[in-house]
Amino acid sequence: MLMIDQNFYKKVEAAHHRIQNDVRFTPLQYSPALSNQSNADVYLKLENFQVTGSFKARGATNKSRILYDQGHTNIVTASSGNHGSAVANASKILGINALIFLPNTVSEAKLKKIQSFGAKVELVGQDSGDAEIAARQYAEENRLPYLSPYNDEDVMAGQGTIGIEILKDQEQMDAIFIAVGGGGLIAGIGSYLKGVGKECEIIACSPENSAAMHHALKTGRIEKIEHLQTLSDGTAGALEEGSITFDYCQSVVDRSVLVSEAQISNAMKSFMDQHQMLIEGAAGVALAAFDNLKEEFENKKVTILLCGGNITNQTLLKVLQT
Repeated sequence: MLMIDQNFYKKVEAAHHRIQNDVRFTPLQYSPALSNQSNADVYLKLENFQVTGSFKARGATNKSRILYDQGHTNIVTASSGNHGSAVANASKILGINALIFLPNTVSEAKLKKIQSFGAKVELVGQDSGDAEIAARQYAEENRLPYLSPYNDEDVMAGQGTIGIEILKDQEQMDAIFIAVGGGGLIAGIGSYLKGVGKECEIIACSPENSAAMHHALKTGRIEKIEHLQTLSDGTAGALEEGSITFDYCQSVVDRSVLVSEAQISNAMKSFMDQHQMLIEGAAGVALAAFDNLKEEFENKKVTILLCGGNITNQTLLKVLQT
């Protein structure tokens, strides 16, 4: 039996009111290039224009405000980069202290960005899964609240506010492509859209090299799998055992697809050439998935979520030189 809140969309609406002054209402932009290539009406939700450069600002701010209202002034979290920046930014807004556990593989640019907000960092392990384990342990030992990057309904609700914004700009759509890591983003958006009765196909997009949620949905359980390096560093890493996002994803995801590193790179390169804006690898995953399936969506309305724009110079050069 799936453990989900059937009225979760109400939590999303509450989150929208709670954080609307702290985050940006990002544009939903029509893409002539992608529409022409697919004979579909393709819209881009530009979370690469969000504060701190990714959608993570929404969930982190919602949860941080709730913890602040409960009287907490010290919080602990773990991140591969984007969530860390989001928590650090929210902590600065609220005037509270954040300790952020990051993997040793975090990019220098993301590390400096997090530190620029005044947050303290602790480097541990090789991926976000290692950082999460260490952060949870530290929080428990020191009796501090742990702010999960995805495994938390308040975080999911914050991410789900993207769904509210999309519907305000475009009431009807046939499908939405969303990159998946821990599943908080797609669980939040999908639960909101389906909770308010929208018939829209929710398509989960994962890199072949690190696809924890894809494999969990395929097998019906969370398992340990091998994780290889991927351009989609924002979605990389293990899925926490017992994560509530798994039940929500089982409930709302209509299809889960995989894309290769070459497909991600090609999608990013083509997109940046046609649209003159930066995106990170996770956004490239959603674009690549749509490119693989575009023939199915002729004469339909499609939204592709560009979840972030935080890309290092080194990664950008790698993509452009392929």
